Amino acid sequence: MKKLQNFNYHGHTFRCGHADSTMTDEDFVKEFIKKGFKKISFTDHCPHKDGTDDRRVMRMSYKEKDEYLNSIRKLKEKYSDVIEIETGFEVEYRPGKEDDLLELKTESDRIVLGQHFILGKNNETIRLRYHDFTDEELLTYAKYLDMAMEKHIPDLVAHPDLYMINRESFGDIEERVAHIICSSAEKHNIPLEINLSEAFLYLCNMKNKVYYPCKEFWKIASNYNIKVLYSIDAHYKEQIRMYEECIEFVNDLIGKDIIEKFNFIENIGE
Repeated sequence: MKKLQNFNYHGHTFRCGHADSTMTDEDFVKEFIKKGFKKISFTDHCPHKDGTDDRRVMRMSYKEKDEYLNSIRKLKEKYSDVIEIETGFEVEYRPGKEDDLLELKTESDRIVLGQHFILGKNNETIRLRYHDFTDEELLTYAKYLDMAMEKHIPDLVAHPDLYMINRESFGDIEERVAHIICSSAEKHNIPLEINLSEAFLYLCNMKNKVYYPCKEFWKIASNYNIKVLYSIDAHYKEQIRMYEECIEFVNDLIGKDIIEKFNFIENIGE
């Protein structure tokens, strides 16, 4: 097996409303340093200019954006001799809002695409965790990821198999979605993330089932020439502390024979 990554490109702060409210940005930095990490990105859930999905339990408000970026930049300078720190956002693709996303891209170092919803016919948000997607909606989800990658908005696609969170089984439509996502990642040379957050919740007895990583998705992905990395998706210090256990768990879940086929990267853009 490959050596453990000493970098993490997907992490959050208290501003999103569902991370540890007692942890400061600097507290997270110190935890990563203790664990031996050499590079991290803060990619908290992005604020929306137009207020779409503006839930305080999901994302910072737009007026908090500059304070967030400035906080991370100060830590970047303070700890520059110990760890490399990047600013960033986890974003959702929305048709017609590309300029807003590209603006966030110019303002930060790293953009992670973590698609948590699609837009309905009346422009309402249809959220993955709270709605059983129809097959048509699931194909729209895949289309959103494809369009975002085609426009080279993200540097990384987070939990590309998140759509399995509201699916009963992996059938023909789920397989089709996997091929759309993986073929787009291959075509546009954008890495896919094996997300460790569900593994953490399962190991802490906070969930009794792991929806992603999905073995069937990653088996399909292993047949594509794509780049892959692990992400902690850090919301709590315990996720960082249990990094090795989560890696071992997802490797067993996906299958070490599949894991060995992937091109794990050391740095985005290589």
